Amino acid sequence: MRVAHVITSLTTGGAQTALYRIISATRRDGLSHSVVSLTDEGTFGARLATEGVPVTCLGMRPGVPDPRAVARLVGFLRRERPPLVQSWMYHANLLAGAAAVITRTPIVWSIRHSDVDPRHAKRLTYLTNTICAHLSGFIPDRIVCCAESAAQSHRRLGYHANRLVVIPNGFDVGLLVKDQEAGIQVRAELSIPREAMVVGHLARFHPDKDHETLLAAARLVIERRDAFFCLAGDDVEWSNPALAARVDALGIRARVRLLGARRDVPALLSAMDVLASSSRSEAFPQVLGEAMSCGVPCVATDCGDSREVVGPAGRIVPPRDPIALSRAILDLLGLTPEERAALGAVARARVCERYELGVVARQYEALYAEVVSRGAARS
Repeated sequence: MRVAHVITSLTTGGAQTALYRIISATRRDGLSHSVVSLTDEGTFGARLATEGVPVTCLGMRPGVPDPRAVARLVGFLRRERPPLVQSWMYHANLLAGAAAVITRTPIVWSIRHSDVDPRHAKRLTYLTNTICAHLSGFIPDRIVCCAESAAQSHRRLGYHANRLVVIPNGFDVGLLVKDQEAGIQVRAELSIPREAMVVGHLARFHPDKDHETLLAAARLVIERRDAFFCLAGDDVEWSNPALAARVDALGIRARVRLLGARRDVPALLSAMDVLASSSRSEAFPQVLGEAMSCGVPCVATDCGDSREVVGPAGRIVPPRDPIALSRAILDLLGLTPEERAALGAVARARVCERYELGVVARQYEALYAEVVSRGAARS
């Protein structure tokens, strides 16, 4: 079976990571894939192309509606004739949905957010989501949500309940393993003493990730412990004036490392004692599964499915509360190394049991087969 994926962009992000992992896992079972990015190839486009996955870029400008993209998608689907399309994120859902209707191609939509708050979302994103809700009853054959919280919130937004299905993020637990030697090397690279405590935060610079709260909590932690904070993600670097200014205003530059986008996630996580997720809006944060698979205890804000993902293997705090976040981080840093290692083992076991990539890939394969079979029966 061939699946054509349509995604808004291929920059570093949760949806792109999930797409890459699902393609990698299901190719082992004989599925073939192609990817269409509405914008450019970004980080993941180059990686997919290197691994033999055809990537097509439509060159749309982010945030600028372009009806011609539908015509290009129609042309692509007519040339390639894939049995199934899977689209990722709201704009791709809408445009690929229109192309799928024109070409009579079965389509699966994907939802990666727990909700879209009109106070914070871009107007075009909120409008697109609203239109998709109205169309959800007759365009997509299925709508995959990565979290139960996403399914619930989108039902409330008007999405057709019978089309929604939850398939969580999956993690390659063979790849995401703590490597003590790699962690030591990362600490040396970052000039962090081996005996110091390290708190990690892996997220792109975006209001939803709430670096403001994270940094405020970091100052409170640094006042009480010999701790360093390592932040990584797109635009999380000293050349970001807003972020650098906030670090300096708090007086914590010496204890903060801004690393930008990193591909060596297992090594980076292996250097950390605790992972913090400070988001004010999430569905299923990829970083929680990655850190837990590497045996790193997590502190996460109570949004999306974070409470369910972390379970007894970490701490959950209210969003936008730096005092609560700092206290939870200090709580985990205050454990003995043996206690932290035991908690990390619980975290890894939880990911292996619930979110192992192979199990998640089988769920996607079953969904693809069901949708294609139903489409064949209709025709």
